[in-house]
Amino acid sequence: MAIPVILDTDIGFDVDDIWALAFMLKCPELDIKLVVTNTGDTLYSAKLVAKLLAVEGRSDIPVGIGIPIDAVPKTHAKWLGDYRLEDYQGVVFQDAVGAICETILSSADPVTLVCIGPLSNIAASLQRAPAITGNSRFIGMHGSIKRGYLGAAKPMKEYNVKCHTMACQQVFRTPWDISITPLDTCGLVSLKGDDFRRVADSQDLLARAVMENHFGWFDKVSDWPMLSELDPTQESSILYDTVAIYMAFSQDLLAMEQLSVSVTDDARTVIDASGQVMSCAMSWQDQSQFEQLLARRIAS
Repeated sequence: MAIPVILDTDIGFDVDDIWALAFMLKCPELDIKLVVTNTGDTLYSAKLVAKLLAVEGRSDIPVGIGIPIDAVPKTHAKWLGDYRLEDYQGVVFQDAVGAICETILSSADPVTLVCIGPLSNIAASLQRAPAITGNSRFIGMHGSIKRGYLGAAKPMKEYNVKCHTMACQQVFRTPWDISITPLDTCGLVSLKGDDFRRVADSQDLLARAVMENHFGWFDKVSDWPMLSELDPTQESSILYDTVAIYMAFSQDLLAMEQLSVSVTDDARTVIDASGQVMSCAMSWQDQSQFEQLLARRIAS
């Protein structure tokens, strides 16, 4: 039986959320019950989600408009065009937090909550309905334990934690079944060579939408220092969020460790004896096999 999942995403800024949603849509192991947006203009983000779902013919999946925090660039506005949320044939919830709580509490089976952005929606859901932890587990793309961005040999302040530190602290302190992919693993993933070409050359409508967003995003952010050596015609950017999607149905290609983790007030994710014990993807058993799986699924 497919695993019931909710995706909480800050889609609309970094392109990895686009890849992650496409990957999730191509995973038969997962039964997507709801996709909600967070951070920045969450109405814009919800439109982006809705249009991607429509491309894949999945208007059966409800979309929730989450809590807007901070302002971030709308790097996919060109692809979104004049698409209106009213054009979406599926259900749209104005209150994403309420939709999260209702979906989990009413589910006959435990729900996997996959979170690939700052945790404002999740912290609010825990405040509104603490009982959701009894019928769900949390999988997140958060933190940096021993390695930082671009494989740096020291931990760094990771964006999803830094963007809303107090929310992440609240979630990480909650007694819950928690698993995370920190930068130690997710910060190493990208598609190159045959894997990239498989997606780039695919005629699948969703894969084509991914590539259109890949190129459109790069046009907007090509001046980022960390992209200085990226050739968008030959490789993807770092696809952080895709690892959390994979962890919703398998951890076989990862080396997991049970660690006590807490979040400091200055947004560092540290091993701390007083922290919550969670399952952390600290290294890869076979990163190449994961990247092949990712490319194959999205291109199909």
